[in-house]
Amino acid sequence: MTEHLDVAKLQRRLAEFAAARNWQPYHTPKNLASALSVEASELVEIFQWLTPEESARVMDDPDSAHRVRDEVADVLAYLLQLCEVLGIDPLAALDAKIDRNEGRFPAP
Repeated sequence: MTEHLDVAKLQRRLAEFAAARNWQPYHTPKNLASALSVEASELVEIFQWLTPEESARVMDDPDSAHRVRDEVADVLAYLLQLCEVLGIDPLAALDAKIDRNEGRFPAP
């Protein structure tokens, strides 16, 4: 897909994908948060026993890189679906959190 991607467009694609399969009844905040946690754990599993140096090179191996990309996609998909269900603008939420963190953790 070469067209410009944005968060709203990806959220629409995810919603259409779920609707075509009648999955909406299962996409409750609780279920989506649980699925997000599982997928994040699957991402952690890839790095679990790697040294810091090995983890920095994980994308050098095509098989590992493919697994990392897939798990990152799964984490993002569930996060975007959770935001959609709860009416959260993920970019605005992140922007506000960075603002708060700048106040909490001022640069030296």
